[in-house]
Amino acid sequence: IKNITEAYPEMLVGAGTVLTCEQVDAAIAAGSKFLVSPGLNPKVTAYALSKGIPMLPGCSNPSDVEAALELGLSTVKFFPAEAAGGLKMLKAMAAPYGQLTFMPTGGISADNLLEYLKFGKIIACGGSFMVKDDLVKEKKWDEITALTRNAVKTMLGLEFIHMGINNENAEEAERGAKLFELMFGMPLRQTSKSIFAGDAFEFMTGKGPGKCGHIAIRTNFVDRAMAYFKRMGFEFDESSITYDEKSGKPKFAYFKDEICGFAIHLLQK
Repeated sequence: IKNITEAYPEMLVGAGTVLTCEQVDAAIAAGSKFLVSPGLNPKVTAYALSKGIPMLPGCSNPSDVEAALELGLSTVKFFPAEAAGGLKMLKAMAAPYGQLTFMPTGGISADNLLEYLKFGKIIACGGSFMVKDDLVKEKKWDEITALTRNAVKTMLGLEFIHMGINNENAEEAERGAKLFELMFGMPLRQTSKSIFAGDAFEFMTGKGPGKCGHIAIRTNFVDRAMAYFKRMGFEFDESSITYDEKSGKPKFAYFKDEICGFAIHLLQK
């Protein structure tokens, strides 16, 4: 933990399997930003909170959850997730507890990661599938990197959805759209600002964003995708962001800079 936090101070590093107050102190001294435990020990959890560090104790039933709430926690670990009943159990258990959020671990893999993350009360998932013991022992860092990248790729689910083509006016847009209908058999669909030819080509009835037009990239989570791209150094046009009324999370956002004359925006699946 100490080596990672010193080498990558921007990384959010936590300590797992924290079982004693002494381990709380050791984890904090090493630079941990949060703590995780397999079960809920009221003494250890209260001690960690008194030190000003977030702790996510393991909870697998409503009694655990209520004990966590009594300690003032708003996020807990759901462990062992799959063995305790998986997502079905978590949804049933979470229902009565309002704004409480969960971090499932135990049985999480690349195959079920997205299924868990799509549940709105899950803030993150933990899994050793990205950093397997044998790969660490054999120092196969490239394989660990590939597994981790694939997990992020699975989470974000980035995919091209459509291209918007700017036009001078509605007549020009209609001509272009009808040519696509004639040439490629794409059905036309009228919107308030454009004409779609199929699902992939949007002929704008005026000058929309971008010098030439725009490209829409769909993602499983706009908020997580924005955080991912911001860490890469990309910026967003804050005035373009729209939010989901129910969740309050962003569902649409344009990048600040164009690429080859096209504005690029993220769109929630």
